[in-house]
Amino acid sequence: MRVAIYARVSTSNNGQDPTMQTRELREYAERRGWELAGEYIDIGISGTKERRPELDRLMQEAHKRRFDVVAVWRFDRFARSVSHLIRALETFRALGIEFVSLSESVDTSTPTGKMVFTVLGAVAELERSLIVERVKAGLRNARAKGKRIGRPKVDADASRIATLRKSGRSWSEITHETGLTQWSQQARLGCGPEHLTAFAKE
Repeated sequence: MRVAIYARVSTSNNGQDPTMQTRELREYAERRGWELAGEYIDIGISGTKERRPELDRLMQEAHKRRFDVVAVWRFDRFARSVSHLIRALETFRALGIEFVSLSESVDTSTPTGKMVFTVLGAVAELERSLIVERVKAGLRNARAKGKRIGRPKVDADASRIATLRKSGRSWSEITHETGLTQWSQQARLGCGPEHLTAFAKE
């Protein structure tokens, strides 16, 4: 089995050093008899950052199947949120790559590890469901108070659009006045672009 090690420290000038993480991960890989395929280390990168150079490189090389296992010291060294962790684990599973978190004793190649993955997935799904329900509840509350939801309805028929074009108004001006996109204006006129151009010339 080929293993890729990922480590991260938030700052490099405050005594933080990834050596402790990488040393323990190397020792673990050696005990398992795994071949070290690469080390990916982000230094001075906050866990909340969307882009991490070494993590991005690891994910790219995962798609090239450069390794069979990804090992990290702890979940929070790897993922910035539960949803990010789940997405990464789903990617690894689709690629046939196992995931190990040393501190949490999670190994997705074992039955216990698979169970943890399932639980994390359920938590992420619950989180998404709660967000959707809160949004729906907010909309229901707004409607109950008589507030209009969404864009205001626009009453603009073909004759009005044609009249505006004949008066020399541009498509952008008509869009601003009616709230209709050029495509919507064209649909109301029931003709193609060549006919719309003719309206402007009349």
